[in-house]
This record gives sequence, structure tokens and C-alpha cells, in this order.
Amino acid sequence: MSRLFVAILAATAIAAGGSWSVSIAQTPKTPATDTLAKLKATKTINVAVSADSFPLSYIKDAKSDPVGYSIELCKRVIAHLARAADAGDLKTTWIAGTVADRVSMVASGKADIDCANTTATLTRMKDVDFSSLVLLETGGLMVKDGGTIKQFSDLSGRSVGVIGGTTTETRLDGQMKQRLVNAKVVKVKDATEALALLDKGSIDAFASDKVKLVGIALQTKEPKSWAILGEDLSLEPLAFALPRGDSAFRLEVNRALTQIYQSGELETIFMNWLGPIGKPSGMIAAMYLLNSIPQ
Repeated sequence: MSRLFVAILAATAIAAGGSWSVSIAQTPKTPATDTLAKLKATKTINVAVSADSFPLSYIKDAKSDPVGYSIELCKRVIAHLARAADAGDLKTTWIAGTVADRVSMVASGKADIDCANTTATLTRMKDVDFSSLVLLETGGLMVKDGGTIKQFSDLSGRSVGVIGGTTTETRLDGQMKQRLVNAKVVKVKDATEALALLDKGSIDAFASDKVKLVGIALQTKEPKSWAILGEDLSLEPLAFALPRGDSAFRLEVNRALTQIYQSGELETIFMNWLGPIGKPSGMIAAMYLLNSIPQ
């Protein structure tokens, strides 16, 4: 019997609902995790956040809950998840960490969702899934205003700080190699450490997401003493990191984001937190439109 004939017979059996197709139907694939069931059982949701990413996700002091643009979106998502899971009023436990910490928390199950300023990347998708996009960012450089660094090429022979384990670190390294810029890269733990080093002159620039850089500058005593270079190091599509393989949970998170994007709430949230930086660009407006998934 030819291989082609065997293939035709197999296809016919499947189409006719034969024993083979019944066997497959009787062994459905079990999802890796069932976060909605977990929320219903525990009445608690664990959320990974950033403590120092103003105005997206930051914590004012040890006694305060996180606030920011991403947190406002997250709270509305959590309210929807509570209804979808029939979990009543979910208790929210906020867990602060670096981007590497947050991705690890979600991958290990310590956190159910990461609501901060995490860039969705193919590398991270090996460990976690991502929601629809929540913001489009660009990477950039902050320097002291009035200094000699006016563009990326001026970093040659200088030192630049970057938070380790971030996409900015990868992008910075790539740009330096591509543009033959020989600068010393200093890895820092967080923005607070970077700002202290920048203020003392221990580093000449700090590379991070531009919105975060603006937020850092606005929180200092003299915001006008800092400058953010016009050049973009990268495009950063930000999204909420989710447990890998839990499509039902991801669906409800995206359903909630769609409802926010299509409602009047979005403009209020954006202007409250990002309004001082400027109105949404055409690119960001298009992002909201493209991530409003039809019912």
C-alpha cells in the first residue's frame, strides 16, 4: 500500500469521526497552570511591580502601595479578574522587584502577573507569556544639562550606567558595537543608584526607558539640571508578564485591557500619569487601537 494511500485513509478516518479522532478528543491537553482557579481558591492575587519606575510603577515609601500608570491599568484588570474567576474581592499582594526578578516571579508562580514596565521580548517569552501591549516606549540617555554629551557618539571614552538584566542593557551594547562607540558600561541595581552616581560624576550618562528617565528627573530637587538626549536607543513594547501557557487567564487580562482602551477611562489614566510628559503620540494612539481586540 502506498504512503499516499495511507495518508488519504488516515485523513478520511479523521474527517469521518473515526476511532482515531475519538481517541484524540478523549485526551485534551491540560493547561500548565489555571490561575483563575487559583484566584478563586485563595481570594488573593500576587502582583509583581517596580518600586522605582515613576510614573509607570513606583512606591513612595515602605508603608505605601505602588502607584502609577501601569498600576492604574492593573487595578482595573484585577477587578475584572475577580469577576471572571468568581473570586469576590481579591486581596492584592504587591511584590516589588527588578525586571529580572519580576519575570522570574511570574515564571515560578510566586507572582500571578507583572504590572510594571516590562518589555515583551522573544527571549522572555521562553519563560512567560505577555498581555496585549500597555505602552510603547523608547530607550534613551540622561545626562547633566549643559555638559559635553549631546549625542550618543559623545559617549566614547566616557562611562554610562544601565540597570543589569534589562532590554536597555542589551540595546545599549548593540548600539555601541554597531556605532563603534567605546564607552565603559557600569551596571547598577536601580535608578536611585544610577542617579547618585550621575550626580557625583562617577558615570557620565544613564541609559533607561525615556518615560522612566523623565520621571527620575522630575523627582529630583532640580529637574532642569538634567537633560535627556533626543536620540532613541530602542523601541520598547511594554506589556504585563503572565504565566506561560495559561490562555484562559491571558484572555481575561486582554479582555479587561480592551475594555479600558475602549472606554473614557484610558484618557484620564494617561493624562493623570503621563500628561506632564505630553499627549499620546500617533504611534501610541495606534497601539491602543490595534490592541483593542474585537469581541
